[in-house]
Parts: sequence; C-alpha cells; structure tokens
Amino acid sequence: MKLSALGPLFFLLMGVLASDPALAAPAAPEKVVYQPLPKPGKKVPLGTGHYFTFGFEKQPKLGRAIMKVEIFTSEGKPDTSFVIKGDADMPSMRGAHSTGNKAFVLSKKGAYLLPTNLVMPGDWEFRFTFEKAGTTVFCGAYLFDI
Repeated sequence: MKLSALGPLFFLLMGVLASDPALAAPAAPEKVVYQPLPKPGKKVPLGTGHYFTFGFEKQPKLGRAIMKVEIFTSEGKPDTSFVIKGDADMPSMRGAHSTGNKAFVLSKKGAYLLPTNLVMPGDWEFRFTFEKAGTTVFCGAYLFDI
C-alpha cells in the first residue's frame, strides 16, 4: 500500500476519534478551596455534628514529623468513621517539596496519624482533606514555619 493511500484513512480515523466523548481529553479538575486553620489544639467544626483537633506530635523541625488528628462528635465522643488525607508542601515552591496527598492511618487509640518529611527550613503548609462515605466534607490548610 502506498503512503499516499493512507492519508484519507488517517483523516477518517482522526474524525472518528475526535467525535468520541470517551476518548476526549479529561476535564480539568475542580479548584479545591482550603479553609485556613487556627493554631493546633483548637476545636475546628467539621460539618454538622463533628469537630476535630490537629497538631504535630512534637514541635516540627527538619526531618520526620508526625501530624495527628482526632475527630469527635459534638457530644465529645471520638469518631473514626472519616477518611483523612494530607499533604505537606512549601507554598513558595509549590510542588518542589510536596509529600503528595496521602491517607492518614488510624492508630489503636483512635487518632489519625500521618508521618511526613520536612526537608527544608522555611514556610510550610499542611493541607487536610476530610471525607465521609466517599464525599469530601472539609478541606483545610495550616501554615507553619520551621
């Protein structure tokens, strides 16, 4: 078959592929808005009927730091029915030192824990995403400095 005979076939295939919505480029992801969080240890409302507290287990410094989150009902009873994801990054160098959005692990004591590596001194941001029954219920960001 001659190369010139492939020309019309190529354009025919391109027209079919371009018209198929399943093969179209994926839509741009929605822009997530992260609510600024107060200092660690404060109660933060989490939808209706819940709140959470958060903080590093020890003062963060270069190297490994463990973020801890505890969720409670409005009556103060622990609740472990959420999925929490977290990401630490430097806002001034977004993406250069990101730890990636990782799931917290639930400890035997009912606390959500996420070890993270802080690799450079400066301003950092820890982003939280809370999900319940597959639906995102809250996104928050905590700014800190090491």
